[in-house]
Amino acid sequence: MSTAVAPRKINPLLAAYLRNLSTHPLRTKAITTAVLQFFQEILASHLAGAPPPRVSRDAPFLVHVLARAQVSSKAFKMAAYGFFVSAPVAHTLVNTLQRAFAGTTGLKQRVGVLLASQLVIAPIQIFIYLASMAVINGAKSVDEVSKTVKAGFGKVIRVTWMTSPLYTVFAQQFLPTELWVPFFNFMQFLTGTYFNTKIKKMRLEAEAKEKKDKEPKRD
Repeated sequence: MSTAVAPRKINPLLAAYLRNLSTHPLRTKAITTAVLQFFQEILASHLAGAPPPRVSRDAPFLVHVLARAQVSSKAFKMAAYGFFVSAPVAHTLVNTLQRAFAGTTGLKQRVGVLLASQLVIAPIQIFIYLASMAVINGAKSVDEVSKTVKAGFGKVIRVTWMTSPLYTVFAQQFLPTELWVPFFNFMQFLTGTYFNTKIKKMRLEAEAKEKKDKEPKRD
């Protein structure tokens, strides 16, 4: 006598998200990335101990509340970056990767996808991320953007190569395929918050050092 296997229960919200991800992949990824980038900027500002954005005293009460919560114009710029840049680029690169390895299975497919994602996709995404951050932070010339990319590329790619393979292998071994996108979004949110926090701390330290150097020396 055979027994039917009960279907796996899934959270209704997650089911709705996965359904939208299947029917409208780019739109769903863009909205998800925009929301994550928005909160990533706010969280990184808190973790780095950055001062809240300045607002005029006669600004509305809500503006003061948002400022204390580190909701700045940069958070909205990061959301725009996530929606219009990060998500479309990632969507295109992942689709290209999937087409390149279509028809392969098993260990060959897993190793090939892992190597291609680390050696091709990751450098492209990091370059675009650093260049975009330079523009958002006020870079006004190609030379300023280039300096930002050169200064941060090595550090970011090293951390990416140390962390991304680990959670990619974890997903391949322990998670159903439909949960990979939410899982990778979460892990990228954590690593992105880490990088953003480090950058903010470095900027605060540099500003403090510059302010100290400008102070008149006492005899």
